[in-house]
Amino acid sequence: MEVPPVVLRRASGTPLAVQLADALRAAAAGGALRPGDRLPSTRELATALRVSRTVTSAAYDQLVAEGWAAGRHGSGTYVVGAAPAAPVRAGHGAPARSAATPAVDLRAGSPCLEVLDRAAWRRAWRAAGDAAPDPGPEPAADPGFQLAVTEHLLRHRGLPAAPDDVLATAGTSAAVGEVARLLPPGSRVGLEDPGYQRAAGALRAAGLEVVPCPVDDDGLVVDALPAGLAAVYCTPAHQFPLGRRLSAARRVALVARARAEGWWVLEDDYDGELRYDVAPLPLLAALGPDVVVHLGTSSKVVSPTLGTGWLVAPASLRAELVAARTATGTRPPRAGQRVLAALAASGDLARHLRRLRRELAGRRAAVLQALTAAGVAVTGDPAGAHVFVPLPDRTAEAAVVAAAAERGLTVDGLARHAAGPGPAAGLVLGFAAPSRDELSRALPVLADLLRNADRPASPEGDGPVGG
Repeated sequence: MEVPPVVLRRASGTPLAVQLADALRAAAAGGALRPGDRLPSTRELATALRVSRTVTSAAYDQLVAEGWAAGRHGSGTYVVGAAPAAPVRAGHGAPARSAATPAVDLRAGSPCLEVLDRAAWRRAWRAAGDAAPDPGPEPAADPGFQLAVTEHLLRHRGLPAAPDDVLATAGTSAAVGEVARLLPPGSRVGLEDPGYQRAAGALRAAGLEVVPCPVDDDGLVVDALPAGLAAVYCTPAHQFPLGRRLSAARRVALVARARAEGWWVLEDDYDGELRYDVAPLPLLAALGPDVVVHLGTSSKVVSPTLGTGWLVAPASLRAELVAARTATGTRPPRAGQRVLAALAASGDLARHLRRLRRELAGRRAAVLQALTAAGVAVTGDPAGAHVFVPLPDRTAEAAVVAAAAERGLTVDGLARHAAGPGPAAGLVLGFAAPSRDELSRALPVLADLLRNADRPASPEGDGPVGG
């Protein structure tokens, strides 16, 4: 096609590639370029504008990363959307994002739905629908669900349990709330800082005091736990949000303190199935079945649509929970339980988990490759669906989060997961929610933002976080 009118000001302080990307974006906004138009090759455009091919290639890469253009193998680069004129810049010469553009969600906590076999999903719902309607409420769990969970825990988490040991829940936060309501009002419960704030909300809603407890590279700092607690909530398999695992020595120490001081350990195993480097360490529930309440969920490994999770706890606590459910008429819905049981019985759940681990391992490798190539430090164990990118302070963190939003990325800062200001800062970067295409487009943009951000002097940190 004919080269669109482009004026490059070589005396300007703005890089030529940025000027060219702005000009092509403006041409699309003005109608000179329309969706479906083929752009000139980088060589043709470089010749016409008397610039190096590096300039035109960088401009095209920027437009592709933003989603305004797309490359077709063996055919060229095409306009795929009419972009608005470039708005006011937001630092480092980067064009801001149009509010009409869907953001790529790089926050942690969402499942990877792209690998979910929709045929298996439909089969499971049909199988669940074959069961007869319930004549009355079931406060504990659907028997088929209990069997599926015990098999799942033994195969994927190494936890031996009997079906009667399992209670269904409406998810991890709901389970935390149920246990919290059995504790005396005003009880103090320790929670990792930074940590899972929905759990903190469930505890406070039950009238309990949340006590922030520091974490470091070995997970929860057990020696720093204060006296006088009624329970401790933690994420030992993959600390949320910093991505570390609780060391073997600290697991033993945590269980020992719980026994000695008479409190519960709430073990949130939200993504324990998603470890793809080495075998996971033993669950706290295996080390201390008398003091540990083990919590799991289907939301991170399948979908929140199921609205179901599980709880394995000592018989005395299970009896209290069932009694409370019976007295109040509350119980987790059975539909999601039956769907998960059907997925497990057919073998589709095990196949899904194998696909999911392979997919997330590949996505994590892509994230590390893109960011480390840009000189950006990334921390966290090879597990789950998020990593942590340290930043020097909360000011830098807020600036990166804002700049990312202007470039079409939704990212999450550590501040949202911390109890107070604290010294630690960074991005909690999830890679499960986007499609593969969205992730591949987002990573160059994110790498560019972080490359220009101030870097911390010591990426691994010098000691405990939070407190």
